[in-house]
Amino acid sequence: MPTPSMEDYLERIYQLIDEKGYARVSDIAGALEVHPSSVTKMVQKLDAEEYLIYEKYRGLVLTSKGKKIGKRLVFRHELLEEFMRMIGVDDKRIYKDVEGIEHHLSWEAIDRIGDLVQYFEEDSSRLNDLRNVQQKNDNP
Repeated sequence: MPTPSMEDYLERIYQLIDEKGYARVSDIAGALEVHPSSVTKMVQKLDAEEYLIYEKYRGLVLTSKGKKIGKRLVFRHELLEEFMRMIGVDDKRIYKDVEGIEHHLSWEAIDRIGDLVQYFEEDSSRLNDLRNVQQKNDNP
């Protein structure tokens, strides 16, 4: 299993490749706001763990294992953002909150959150009921 730090890199690498078709060390460093030397060290670790193949000066490619994990990590992040938005968390806080919790939740908890999001999406009146409860609690 990748560490939380490895997960952050795999998630971002997956997104960059999905968006641009490639992920360079400089792109990853910019996206994660870290030094390129830190990216190089992590990429070498990810290569050793067979999440990607890295060739110095030539770039990197996710292995099937890396793609599978990366896709799942992006899904987890997007699901948690959607859940936070759904329950009324301020948009300015969502990214920071998701970053703070995503590595600490089990995949079972993520699946149950997915069930809850689906439950609210299937019937808009359910989400309206939640909003009404929140309004009552915010304005006693």
